[in-house]
Amino acid sequence: MPYSRTPARPFGAVLTAMITPMTADGALDLEAAARLATALVDEGGHDGLVLNGTTGEAPATHAPEKADLIAAVVEAVGDRAVVVAGAGSNDTLHAVRMAEQAAEAGAHGLLVVAPYYSRPSQEGVYQHVRMIADSTELPVMLYDVPGRTGVRFAQPTLDRLAAHERVVAIKDATGDLYAAATASERTGLAWYCGDDAVYLAMLAHGAAGTVSVVGHVAGRQLAEVTEAFDAGDMARALRVFRSIAPAIDALNGAGFQAAAAKAAVEALGLIPNRHMRLPNVAASDEDAAAVRAGLRAAGLLDVVRS
Repeated sequence: MPYSRTPARPFGAVLTAMITPMTADGALDLEAAARLATALVDEGGHDGLVLNGTTGEAPATHAPEKADLIAAVVEAVGDRAVVVAGAGSNDTLHAVRMAEQAAEAGAHGLLVVAPYYSRPSQEGVYQHVRMIADSTELPVMLYDVPGRTGVRFAQPTLDRLAAHERVVAIKDATGDLYAAATASERTGLAWYCGDDAVYLAMLAHGAAGTVSVVGHVAGRQLAEVTEAFDAGDMARALRVFRSIAPAIDALNGAGFQAAAAKAAVEALGLIPNRHMRLPNVAASDEDAAAVRAGLRAAGLLDVVRS
């Protein structure tokens, strides 16, 4: 059946920022990507997937590759999940073209990060996002991650962007729970957690769902946390969230989420290797062993998926 969307959860509740499988020579492995996407959606408890984000090594992949990845995943999951495509760049015209190509490839939504490195003014941030949102008919999820971009969406900027008919949500990786609680009510945007460690806390502050890294291996548990919270069963939500804490630490603790996530899904047999494209490097055997230890401590390592 189609992915579950409501005005409060326009992209569903549980999405993962999916890694991009690669071959030993650095090429995209589209067959592995389709298999991974299918496993996450059909067996992993996901409402959706985010492609071509940071965890998907978007800064090191190129326009045709991004479009090919979107098309392959959309073909694999059909209407069973929402596919959100990253359209992030510090070059506005480049980001617009990425958005257009994502729409042409069949994406259901866009993830738009604040322009990184150049650290524009808030007016520049607003104009950048507005141009991208105007370029297609796809709904837009903003992405606020000042630790990577060097610039944050100011509250007045969020208010202005929320007035755009296609800006419907935000992925929040600021760690500012109070701002999430107040801004979500004021703007009407659906707030998605962008930091696994604070997902349960962000639900308590009004979050609609999560765009996760640990969802690669714990999507069903994140869905259960969400379901329990919605039902008012705080004890069960906390119990399940605590159970996956070792996996959250393993995939996020060192700060190299893409490398750790690839090591994790390789350990579960969901991709054939953990190759990456420079400047990212694959997890070492030692680091991969630490990831497996985290999965084992969370009771996830023995999960078998066809």
